[in-house]
Amino acid sequence: MALVEVKVPDIGDFDEVSVIEILVKPGDTVKAEQSLITVESDKASMEIPSSAAGVVKELKVALGDKVKQGSLLLLLEVADAAAADLAGSAATAPASAQEFKQNEALAPVPSTQAAINSEAPSRGAVEVRVPDIGDFKDVTVIEVMVTVGDAVRLEQSLVTVESDKASMEIPSSAAGVIKELKVKLGDKVNIGDLLAILEGVAVADAAPTAVRPELVEGLAQASTLRQAQDRPSSARTEPSAAASGTSMAAVVQALPAHNPSAPTAGLPHASPSVRKFARELGVPLEEVKGSGLKGRITDHDVQTFTRSVMSGAVQTLAAQAQPKTAAAASANDGAGLGLIAWPKVDFTKFGPVERKEMSRIKKISGANLLRNAIMIPAVTNHDDCDITELEAFRVSTNKENEKSGVKVTMLAFLIKACVAALKKYPEFNSSLDAESDGSALIYKQYYHIGFAADTPNGLMVPVIKDADKKGIMQISVEMGELAQKARDGKLSPSEMSGASFTISSLGGIGGRYFTPIINAPEVSILGVCRSTMEPVWDGKTFQPRLMLPLSLTWDHRVIDGAAAARFNVYLGQILGDFRRALL
Repeated sequence: MALVEVKVPDIGDFDEVSVIEILVKPGDTVKAEQSLITVESDKASMEIPSSAAGVVKELKVALGDKVKQGSLLLLLEVADAAAADLAGSAATAPASAQEFKQNEALAPVPSTQAAINSEAPSRGAVEVRVPDIGDFKDVTVIEVMVTVGDAVRLEQSLVTVESDKASMEIPSSAAGVIKELKVKLGDKVNIGDLLAILEGVAVADAAPTAVRPELVEGLAQASTLRQAQDRPSSARTEPSAAASGTSMAAVVQALPAHNPSAPTAGLPHASPSVRKFARELGVPLEEVKGSGLKGRITDHDVQTFTRSVMSGAVQTLAAQAQPKTAAAASANDGAGLGLIAWPKVDFTKFGPVERKEMSRIKKISGANLLRNAIMIPAVTNHDDCDITELEAFRVSTNKENEKSGVKVTMLAFLIKACVAALKKYPEFNSSLDAESDGSALIYKQYYHIGFAADTPNGLMVPVIKDADKKGIMQISVEMGELAQKARDGKLSPSEMSGASFTISSLGGIGGRYFTPIINAPEVSILGVCRSTMEPVWDGKTFQPRLMLPLSLTWDHRVIDGAAAARFNVYLGQILGDFRRALL
C-alpha cells in the first residue's frame, strides 16, 4: 500500500473558494471520480472528485477552509500498482470544473463604452431575445441587472430568471447601449421572447446565443446543493443563539425595521428556494442580513425579518441589552407557529450515542415534506380492492414473456388504473393556481404519474410521462430504468419533475395502511401496501381472495370526502376487472 496526495484540480479562474461540505471521513473507501468535498465561489458551487481510488487516511481540510488549485485535500491509501499509474499520468480537470467555469461565464461583467468599441464596429439597433434555456417554460424574471442607457458587453448578464428548480442569468447576445427594456420584474418569459433593444451594437452571431444544456443541468444541481446547505446553516445559528442566552424575541427587536428607502448593499446572496420563499412573504431580500456562510440568506433569516417587521421593532442598544424574560423565551417557538421550543437533550447522559449527518436528499425532501404536511389540509381514505384475477393475469403474463426479460409488476397496472380514475375524476389531476391565491384550479390535460423509489440516499420520485399513451409493458420497462437510475443517483431534474399524481407503494415490505404526504403542488397521492389473502363472503360462503390495501390522501381545499370515496371505489373496480380501463 502507498499514500497518495489528492489535491484540488484545475477549477478555472478562481483564486480561493470555500469548503462548504465534506462528503467523506477517515476510513471511508472512495472510488476514482467520487466526490470528496463541495466548494463554492461567489457565483457557483461544485463538487471536487477524487483522482484515485483507495481508503481515506487523513483529511487535510475542514469546513470553511479556503482552497485553490493544488491545495492538498486528503491522503489516500492506495495499492502500489495504482500509485505507480497515478505517478505516470497527468491530472486532468473534471467535467464538473468545466461546468464551474460556465457558471462563472454567466456572471455580470463590468461594462464600459471603451470595451464595447473594442468588440467590433457598430451595426445599428439589435433585438436581444431569450436564448435556449433548456426544458423550462414560463420562467419568472426575478432581477433586472441593467437600465436604459447602460452600456453592456457581449455575454454580460441582463436579467436573472428562475424556475421551480434553478435560477440562471441570461446574457446579452451582442454589445451596445440599452435603448429599450422589454421586460420587468415578475414577467414570465420563454425562448425567443424579446428582452431588450441595443443601439450601436457589435453582433456576435446572427443567431441567438444558446445556453448550453449541460449548464442548465449544472445550475439545477447547484441550486439543489445550495438548498441543502442553507438549512444546516440556519440550524447552526439557532444553538449558538441559545448558548449566548439571546432569545428569539431579543433577536427580533435587535433587527432594523423595514425601510424601503434605505440604500441596498448589492445583490442579495440567497438560493432560488429562499428567493421564492421571500417573494411569497413579500420580504425585500436587500434588507435582510444573512446568517449563513459568506452572508448567505437562509429561510430562518427571512422568517426573523418578517417577525421584526410585524412587531415594528427598532434597532437600539437598549433592545440588544434587554434581559431574557419568560415572554421573550416563549418567542423561540417551533418554526414561528406558536409552538413551544423544540427540546434540546444531552443524549450522552443516558448512554453511548453516534451522530450521523443526514444525506442531502433527505435534507431537501424533509423540508418539503414538513411544508406540505403543515400547509395542506390533508385527509386520508382507506379501502381494500380485490386483485385476485389481476394478479393471476400478471403472473401468467410474466411467464409468457419470460424470454423478453421484462417483468410486469402490480405497480404498472396501478399506474394505468390511476390514469383511468384521473380521467373520470379530473379534480384529482389538478393543482391550485398559485397566481390566484388559491381561488382557481389548473386542470391538467396530461397524465404524468410519479412513483416513490426507495434508494440508499433517501426517497426519490421518478415520473412516468404521458402514462395514458403507454402500455403496461412499456411502463414496466420505463419504471425499471428510472428505478435503477434513482438507486445509482443518476436521475436528471427533468425525470423527477412534472408529476400530476403520485403513487407511494410499500410493495412486499409489509404493513396494512398508512397516510402518505401529498407532494405539492399535486392535490392527492395514493399509498399502497402489501396484498394479503383473506376470506371474503360472496353471499353463500367465504372465498379466499387477494386483497390490496389502498390509502388515498387528498387536499380538502380541492376535493371533498364524497369525491375521494368515489375515486377509491372506482379505482378498486378497475383493479378488480381491468377491462373497465378500456371503457
